[in-house]
Amino acid sequence: MEMKEACGVIGVYDFAGNDVASDIYYGLFALQHRGQESCGIAVSDTKGPKGKVDSHKDMGLVNEVFDPEALGKLHGDLGVGHVRYSTAGASTRENAQPLVLNYVKGTLAMAHNGNLINAMELRKELEYTGAIFQTTIDSEVIAYHIARERLHSKTVEEAVLHAAKKIQGAYALVVMSPRKLIGARDPFGFKPLCIGKRDEAYILASESCALETIGAEFIRDVRPGEIVTISPEGGIQSDFTLCQPCGKQARCVFEYIYFARPDSHIDTVSVYNSRINAGRFLAQDSPVEADLVVGVPESGNGAALGYSMESGIPYGVAFMKNSYVGRTFIKPKQSSRADGVRVKLNVIKEAVKGKRIIMIDDSIVRGTTSGKIVSMLKKAGAAQVHVRISSPPFLWPCYFGTDIPQREQLIAYNRSLDEIRDLLGADSLGYLKAERLEEMVGGLSICKGCFTGTYPLEPPKEDIRGEYYDREQ
Repeated sequence: MEMKEACGVIGVYDFAGNDVASDIYYGLFALQHRGQESCGIAVSDTKGPKGKVDSHKDMGLVNEVFDPEALGKLHGDLGVGHVRYSTAGASTRENAQPLVLNYVKGTLAMAHNGNLINAMELRKELEYTGAIFQTTIDSEVIAYHIARERLHSKTVEEAVLHAAKKIQGAYALVVMSPRKLIGARDPFGFKPLCIGKRDEAYILASESCALETIGAEFIRDVRPGEIVTISPEGGIQSDFTLCQPCGKQARCVFEYIYFARPDSHIDTVSVYNSRINAGRFLAQDSPVEADLVVGVPESGNGAALGYSMESGIPYGVAFMKNSYVGRTFIKPKQSSRADGVRVKLNVIKEAVKGKRIIMIDDSIVRGTTSGKIVSMLKKAGAAQVHVRISSPPFLWPCYFGTDIPQREQLIAYNRSLDEIRDLLGADSLGYLKAERLEEMVGGLSICKGCFTGTYPLEPPKEDIRGEYYDREQ
């Protein structure tokens, strides 16, 4: 499948005064799966001139954007970093983050993961009061509101709180002020954010895997509706004013199915265990006689292992993945016989020839990729290919930061299970049941809007680019 998530964020404040750019750099490496379009780092020296920020950002992967020279110019004990995949706003250098704003009260740097549903309304409000925007992303709307609120707030965290009360939708924010690191998570908890510590350095990150990469200890998750302020004077200070009163929490279930790395924990739940659970449930609810269970790498592997464990059918490796196909991969011309799927994946013929294969993938969006993989398995000699999907069918778009298209582009829309199976060329097809999702994540409250059409917030009529959503399509 081809699905992307909004972004990954990280912030580091080292009270000992050590430079944090290298820690942010390695943390972004661990979060690279969350976005491959652009990345950036902004740092500040809290002992130096107030408001001076060094930053570097560009299009590309972390190792493409940052060489030793670029990283060596970033000096400071406080900083934020970002990896991006666009779901709102064009894929351009201007839209890369972190955003750095210079205003009356000093300098603000911010990294944002998520999508706002009232971004257009807030943007127009700011434009009519003289704001000039440099980007087309909703993150700049948040940054402007924080800067404006700061003019009549006692502290920067109070400004973040007032701005957060105005914005609606999904967000995990990491904000750097001249002397503080602030994290905020929307009241529904759509997007993950956690806190870590290593010696005298404190870290905020989208996933716990980033903490482990830089040798930090996981402290806890930032809770839905919480704003945390990290400073040498106060340590970690927490404010839940944003969440008064809090409605039902609605974490994006796709963090557990696909987005997050399997070695991460989100809100105390293991991503790896969630995927094992999904495979077990598939084996219970959609059994089939077969010789081998295989996963489509990488996100299908955990569920495939769970299916094997539950069914007793051996787990195997059927695909060789080319790990070097990244953002810079140049797709061949139409005249070429190659395509992106075959360049990224090769079937190991000896593993599948003459066998009945259960192929596990995390989801099917348009169905093009899944159909090609089924065809590749059969051409390699598989006797049968039974497709099992570790999520329910996509029937609705997402408005909160996941790149799921409009309904008419979804293979499951207006089609029966048999029709989808035939389009894929599979011998059988089974999806994870929607009622299994909460059980899969240990009872956490989750958002299932893309499967059910029932959203925790009323979807927007237009997005930050001015493109209109039509829920009836």
